[in-house]
Amino acid sequence: MLKVKNVEIKNPIVLAPLAGYTNRTFRGIVKEFGVGLVYSEMISAHGIIYDNKKTIELTEVNPKEHPLAMQIFGGEVELLTKAAQYIDKYTDADIIDLNMGCPVRKVLKAESGSKLLTDPEKIYRIVSAVVQNVEKPVSVKIRAGWDHSSINADVVAEAIEKAGASLICIHGRTKSDLYRGKVNLDYIKMVKAAVNIPVIGNGDIRSIEDAEKMFAYTGVDMIMIGRGALGNPWLLRDLVCWYEGKKIPAPPTAREKLALCKRHLDLLVEEKGERTAVLEMRSMAAWYVKGIERTREFKQKLNDVKTKTELHQLIDELERERC
Repeated sequence: MLKVKNVEIKNPIVLAPLAGYTNRTFRGIVKEFGVGLVYSEMISAHGIIYDNKKTIELTEVNPKEHPLAMQIFGGEVELLTKAAQYIDKYTDADIIDLNMGCPVRKVLKAESGSKLLTDPEKIYRIVSAVVQNVEKPVSVKIRAGWDHSSINADVVAEAIEKAGASLICIHGRTKSDLYRGKVNLDYIKMVKAAVNIPVIGNGDIRSIEDAEKMFAYTGVDMIMIGRGALGNPWLLRDLVCWYEGKKIPAPPTAREKLALCKRHLDLLVEEKGERTAVLEMRSMAAWYVKGIERTREFKQKLNDVKTKTELHQLIDELERERC
C-alpha cells in the first residue's frame, strides 16, 4: 500500500490525464481493471473560477473512481490557488494535481503547462501558495524541460518538493519533443534521485516489459500509463497482475474488445448525452479495434456515425465479420 499524504493507493499503476479521453466514464471503466490511481483530464483553472458550466461538469467525481487526482492548468499564482481551493472544498477529488508539462500551443499561450518549466521560481511560488491554501495533497506533473538545451527537471522537482507538494509525476520528454521519439528514462531517474517525495514515471509504457524497465532503471514509486491504455484497459489489468505476482490473464478477444466498446459508448451517453458521446467515441472506438484484423473500412465509416444506434450497428457489423 502506497500513501500520498493521507491518501492510500493500493498499487503503483496509474492512469494518465488525457484531454478528451479520461472522463468520468473511462476512469470508472479503468478502475474496474484494478488500477491504483486515476487522473482526470486537464481542467482549466480559469473555467473553474468563472464558473463555466462545462468546466464545472468536469470536476464531478464518480464514487467508483477513488482515489482520483484532479488536474488543473493555469499560469498565475492567484488563479491556480483559487481553482485548487474550489476542488479542495467542493469536489470529491482525493489529490489536486497541477499541470506543468502540457506542450500544446493553446496551453502555452496561457503561460501555463510546460511554459512554466522555464521559470522554476514561479513554479515554487505557485505550488507553495496552493499547498498553503488547501487540505488535500498536491501533486505536480512536469516534463524534463523546455528543450534539450534546458533540461532542468531535477531543479524543478526540488522546487516542487520544497514548496510542499506530496507527489511528482515526470514525463521523460521535453516540451519540444511533444510525443516524438522515445522517452528518456535518464530524465525520470534524475528526478527520482533529486527528491524524497514519491515520484511517478510516465512515458511509453505499453507492455509489462516497459513497466519492468521503468521501475528497475529509474527507481520510481509508481508508473503512469496514457495512450497505451486507450481502448486497451486490459494492459492496466496485466500490469496490476504482474505487480501483485499473479498469473497474467489471456489477452482480450475481438468480441471482448467490441463488447467493452459498446458498453463504454452506453455509459458515455449517460454522462454526456448522445451527441457529445458519439463524437468522442468515434476516436475511442478506433483505439478499441486496434489489433483486430481488417478494420480499415470500419474506421472510415466511424467518421459518418451520428447516433448511438448507428455506432452500435457499425460495431455489431464488425463483430459479425471478425468474430
